[in-house]
Amino acid sequence: MRRFWKFRSRYEKILVVLFVLTMPFVHARVRWDGIGYYAYLRSLLIDHNLQFAGDWNRPPEKMFYECRACTGDAKQYWNNPANELLFVFLNGHFYVNPITKTGHLPNFYTVGPAILWAPFVVPAHLAVLAADRLGAHIAPDGHSWPYLAALATGTAVYGFLSIYLSFLLAKKYVEERWAFWAALGIWFASSLPVYMYMDPSWSHAHSAFCTALFLWYWHRTRESRTARQWAVLGLIAGLMTEVYFANAIFFIAPAWDCLAAYARAWRARRSDPRAFWANARLHLLFAASALVAFLPMLIAREIIYGSPFAAGMYAHVLWNWRSPVFRKLLFSPEHGIFVWTPVLLLAALGLLALWSLDRAMARVCLLIALAFYGLISVYPWWYGTLSYGNRMFVSLTPVFVLGLAAAFAWAARLWGDSRVAARRLVPITALLILWNLGLIYQWSMHLLPTPGVIQWNEVLYNQVRVVPQRVFDGVSARLHSDLRLLATIGKEGSSPASLPLAASNHRESSSSSAP
Repeated sequence: MRRFWKFRSRYEKILVVLFVLTMPFVHARVRWDGIGYYAYLRSLLIDHNLQFAGDWNRPPEKMFYECRACTGDAKQYWNNPANELLFVFLNGHFYVNPITKTGHLPNFYTVGPAILWAPFVVPAHLAVLAADRLGAHIAPDGHSWPYLAALATGTAVYGFLSIYLSFLLAKKYVEERWAFWAALGIWFASSLPVYMYMDPSWSHAHSAFCTALFLWYWHRTRESRTARQWAVLGLIAGLMTEVYFANAIFFIAPAWDCLAAYARAWRARRSDPRAFWANARLHLLFAASALVAFLPMLIAREIIYGSPFAAGMYAHVLWNWRSPVFRKLLFSPEHGIFVWTPVLLLAALGLLALWSLDRAMARVCLLIALAFYGLISVYPWWYGTLSYGNRMFVSLTPVFVLGLAAAFAWAARLWGDSRVAARRLVPITALLILWNLGLIYQWSMHLLPTPGVIQWNEVLYNQVRVVPQRVFDGVSARLHSDLRLLATIGKEGSSPASLPLAASNHRESSSSSAP
């Protein structure tokens, strides 16, 4: 660790320090879609099966967001606290305890996040078992606070790594200061912080990490990729898709390499007739490695649904093939990406500026962004239901960091002086971050309709008047509470050593309540 820190640049050290300082803002909880993602790990680790009875059959954590539109029998079913069966209201269909043909409760979420959480949650489980033997009495059920803390910490780490890897990639093309400010802008002015800190049980921070790792490693090895590197890239690709199916769009990057390799082999077919088959073997190795990494998803679907290619309840969903929402996806007040997170508009335009730095890289990034945009445009829930901003585009974090860094570098060249550019671009980035954090606060306090169309006059009023006052009142109340606690300790002669125990008891009790 000391050696790593010694050889890091000033900007890299600042990123690490900022990450450590933001860790107190992590919410250790599992809710909504996160129940399905976490169920794979918790069910295997605790129940040693994939029945999910300990996940879906918990009334406070049932998928209530799917039933906000429920009426009649569905609404009565939801309002009955004694009912512990799974029910899902999806695309007009009401499912009650929908046991699959293999005798399992359904889970149509992906396995990838559970795989990434395992290095954090499994040690927490072992620690809980050891503590229980010592008399700590912490429930080893996968729902108590040590499990949730481990899960949330893992998600935060993966979210930070997505920014860090994107920063490393961006500084290959621009001055390090612009890569830093671009990374900071996407980190705090996009939808990423919501799914990195507030809803860590969702898959989007993991998705950003996997796509950043994939794009960084692809770029690092693109000049001369060995067979081993093709295999590693395939493993990353399989995991990336296993986290979020739409991430398969990033296969465009190696596909471009394949086409270029075959074009070179065709031109050199007379002087080197074996070049085509040599490339084909490498590309088949990549595909095989990706399939191996994707096997856990196929095996889980086989166990749960009786088919590795089962679509689950998504089979009832109609996609928008005939009426893509191209304009709404960008500018709709209902989670349009440029409306909710305007920093992404600068990042998208920056991909054009990247063209002057590296045409091949710009071409690949533009193709990935456009293909991803087209896919989400026909997706049934393009607005992301309870999403903050448009959560699906968190997957494009490395592309956005690269684009924003290129935009900053282009502006610096235009103004001709890096110091002048910094005096203009840094305040703009800071304003975008403050705007986004204020909007996140409104979203978390239910001042914004989710889902639904937001009213911008209310948003602006809340940003200027309501949010600052509430934040000030909250900080003041917290300071007053802490000072009163310290005064009580000093008056009664209490030992500060008892405080962590009280805090842990509070966390344990809060973790068992409804998220």
